[in-house]
Amino acid sequence: PQPSLSGSEGDLLFLLDSSGSVSNYEFSRVKEFIWDLIRPFTFGPNDFQTSIIHISTTPTMEFPFDRYLSSGTVQQAIRDTQQLMGDTNTGKALSYAKEKLFSDEAGARPNVPKVMVWVTDGFSTDDISEPMQLLKDMGVTVFIVSTGRGNYLELSAAASQPPEKHLHFVDVDDLPIIMKELRDAISDAVQANRLRAVDITSSSFRLMWPQVLSQETGYYTLEYSPVDDPSRKRTKQVPGAHTTLVLSDLPPETTYQVALIPESNVHYIPPQTTRVTTLAEEISPAQVLISKSKPHSFHVSWSPTPDSVTGYQILYGPLPGNSVELLEVDGSHSGTVVGNLVPNTTYLVTVTAVYKSGQEKSLSAKACTQEEGSKVRHLHFENMGPNTVKAYWDSADGKVLGYRVRCRRQTGPSSLMSVSPQTHSVLLTDLVSGTTSKVCVKPVYKNQLGKGLCRMVHMQPATEAQGYKHRQRA
Repeated sequence: PQPSLSGSEGDLLFLLDSSGSVSNYEFSRVKEFIWDLIRPFTFGPNDFQTSIIHISTTPTMEFPFDRYLSSGTVQQAIRDTQQLMGDTNTGKALSYAKEKLFSDEAGARPNVPKVMVWVTDGFSTDDISEPMQLLKDMGVTVFIVSTGRGNYLELSAAASQPPEKHLHFVDVDDLPIIMKELRDAISDAVQANRLRAVDITSSSFRLMWPQVLSQETGYYTLEYSPVDDPSRKRTKQVPGAHTTLVLSDLPPETTYQVALIPESNVHYIPPQTTRVTTLAEEISPAQVLISKSKPHSFHVSWSPTPDSVTGYQILYGPLPGNSVELLEVDGSHSGTVVGNLVPNTTYLVTVTAVYKSGQEKSLSAKACTQEEGSKVRHLHFENMGPNTVKAYWDSADGKVLGYRVRCRRQTGPSSLMSVSPQTHSVLLTDLVSGTTSKVCVKPVYKNQLGKGLCRMVHMQPATEAQGYKHRQRA
């Protein structure tokens, strides 16, 4: 099953070569292609509408745009479409399409994007250039699918620009190859030619529209008001060179009626309208995180950070206790550092979001500062034998839970020892004569290791003077 493509409003016309130059097999394959192409689209008075015009001796409309307004009925109508045969008078069919694409009689809607897909074997018995240009001049996006050889120059001039996006040459049995690309391009064309809203939040949205004016040819009047209270209508003027505008400071969960009116000094351009509903107000903070804990500080962060929040208040104090400090942060920030704290202490942190409406929302979390650690000082060595030294050090500050002593030997395995906080020396054995080893001592605290101190210890090469010397008898 294909994902549904809803939320797009457009009149989609298929110009179908139904003449005698197309075989019955080719005609049935094209019908199957159209049936598959539109399957994910949503049809209805506020979504897609579709129609088919036959190219024959005399152009004929198979059904008007507003007759079938559900996917099932549209697909059945395509299955029931029969080939008419006759001549390939494409120019006549294009003139007929221009008339029907903009007529109420054919169910076409005013101010709705128009897209035409012309499926052809590449030949026509009459001129197509003038009627096709008239269609494009009126804002119709033209896609051409040629299942025959055709004239590339003629067809690329007839399709909307650029031709690489709007013109396809493909064998009738290979039509599924272009299915997704053509479907996406149709959807993009409908969206690009409409006033639409993007980046919708609880208090704002961005409007985008096609460029139909320039700085020299006019300006836009933009009107917007809540659907349930039209008296609150607001108006903005936008320069003709602009194609986007952000509307902000809006209430949440409110549906707006928006109208874009091009004020052209050259010719009349119809207005476009849309409806946009702001999202429900985000509750902030929904999450409070504590990180980068140190003896005298930690970092507190929160999310989300909606535009409707003007600022955040951070209350923090030790547990247990009654003293509380206040820190205020701008509404655009999502975190801050809390400093000047007591080591090895639990704090209650409460983050309060202050909304533009005056409402407040709070969330609390506990944070613990690290114990204050200090590095080991004055690491010394005492030679205790040919392969043994004694390492000793001064005690570190703070509540030390013990010490870790690591010896990385130049020759032989490294060793790691943990000793009690009252122990300030260890014996290091199996140190090979003539080698250098690295010894590091670190204090251990409740939540972290303190800074260590490292020194190198050198073992003197063994000499005769160090060992037993045999005395010879006289």
